[in-house]
Amino acid sequence: MGDYLNFEDLFKKSVLHLDAFQNVSYMDIGLGLLCSFAIGMFIYFVYKMTFRGVIYSYNYNVTFVLMSMITALIIMTISTNIVLSLGMVGALSIVRFRTAVKDPLDIVYMFWAISAGIASGAKLYPLALIGSAAVGAVLFFLSRKKIRTSPYLLIIRHDLSASDEVKNQLVKMNYHLKSKTVRKDLIEMTLEIRLRDDNTAFVNRLSEIEGVADVALVNYRGDYAQ
Repeated sequence: MGDYLNFEDLFKKSVLHLDAFQNVSYMDIGLGLLCSFAIGMFIYFVYKMTFRGVIYSYNYNVTFVLMSMITALIIMTISTNIVLSLGMVGALSIVRFRTAVKDPLDIVYMFWAISAGIASGAKLYPLALIGSAAVGAVLFFLSRKKIRTSPYLLIIRHDLSASDEVKNQLVKMNYHLKSKTVRKDLIEMTLEIRLRDDNTAFVNRLSEIEGVADVALVNYRGDYAQ
């Protein structure tokens, strides 16, 4: 039937050419790994500079560098042979990630690292570099906008005798009462306030009021901006 190849002939041809790794030159491997490493380090830097969560994880940040390089290796591998690509897809399909990602923005960084690795492995170096630079610039811009106004929880425990003085101090701030608990002569209030800078001197002023047991200020959300 001429030069027509059915699926069985194509499969046999692919099996007989498992040495197709020779089609990937050492130069391509080096450039792919170098590009993915450079972008991974850029992601590492952007994540560290724009992190606004509670606890920064160094190990989690390092995974972006490794994820970019490993993804580039996978793309270079499956691009050499159809059998290897099918096997790799089948092997990766059984992988399950059960680590809970608390911040939705962390998922964006994971997809960024994977996308950069795919582009680097596919030899699309301009796309990987320019695209990563654009994403990094957007994240820097949004993080600087977000830091203007940060929501905090202000927790105050005081006696009934200090109620008037505490109210006089709170009038100076824009706050929303979240909860109020009264136990005999002890009052505990939880307020939501927003700060545009790191000026927390009011916490010291509140703690110095006669009858105030303790004052706590907690940053509980970092994904809102005004």
